[in-house]
Amino acid sequence: MSKIRVQDLDITLINQKGEDYISLTEMVSSHDDGSKLIERWLNSKSTVDYLGAWESIYNLDFNSPEFRGIREDVGSGGYFLSAKKWVATTNAIGITAKTGRYGGTFAHVDIALEFATYISPLFKLLLITEFKKYKELETKNLKWDFRRYISKVNYKIQTDAVKSILIPIRNYPKEKEAIVYAEEADLLYDAMFGYTSKEWRQNNPELALKGLNIRDVANTHQLIILSNLESMNAVLIKNGVTDIKDRLIHLRREAISQLTSLKSSSELEHEIIESPNKLLKESAKITKPTKK
Repeated sequence: MSKIRVQDLDITLINQKGEDYISLTEMVSSHDDGSKLIERWLNSKSTVDYLGAWESIYNLDFNSPEFRGIREDVGSGGYFLSAKKWVATTNAIGITAKTGRYGGTFAHVDIALEFATYISPLFKLLLITEFKKYKELETKNLKWDFRRYISKVNYKIQTDAVKSILIPIRNYPKEKEAIVYAEEADLLYDAMFGYTSKEWRQNNPELALKGLNIRDVANTHQLIILSNLESMNAVLIKNGVTDIKDRLIHLRREAISQLTSLKSSSELEHEIIESPNKLLKESAKITKPTKK
């Protein structure tokens, strides 16, 4: 689930079986008659013709006989066609009607753009512009898959250490075990970048709204170091260093050391985002807790 912004409206996009669907409900959320615009658009012969043509091309299970019946009736005084009725009667896949927190009427991007024409030509052009930006970013993100894979290489080594050692020590109930895993993930982010995932989202709301996180904006070499820190963190836990503040000191120093090594290579210098000197100054502020 992602969002694009058009004329001060946050419009949700969802992916179903590799295809993009846009919320028609949110497209008209600023209009006084809101959902009635969708209903009026659906109850038009030209709309039903377009929907039928789209389904006949992309939907092998489309119920053509029922579609012909709807086409005969739509537009008459006593006939009303809703999104749910269209889907249930024709087995359509181009439009979906969802309930719940993220509910509403969604349509395949081809159909959503046709509906945008009904709203206004300007709105359609702005929607196309923002959707293109979203797809360009999505395409760029696909190139990061390998880098993200690198960062997950040692993830299981860390989670196994958490499961076998930290969780029994803390004696958390089953429903709270996820807290421990989240704390360990944030420990690595703090060691590497100097902030937790929550702090990153607060400082980068626009990127967070697009579904991006710290790992998405990190470069290849930072992700490699994160992977190394996961392995080191697991070793520290297994060696009895269970206090998270103690491990932060060790991991921060290791991050500085590895970043410094990369920094010394001139061909990699342009990829280093965090300054090792900055990390060194930050690490000096961390004091080891006094043992009781």
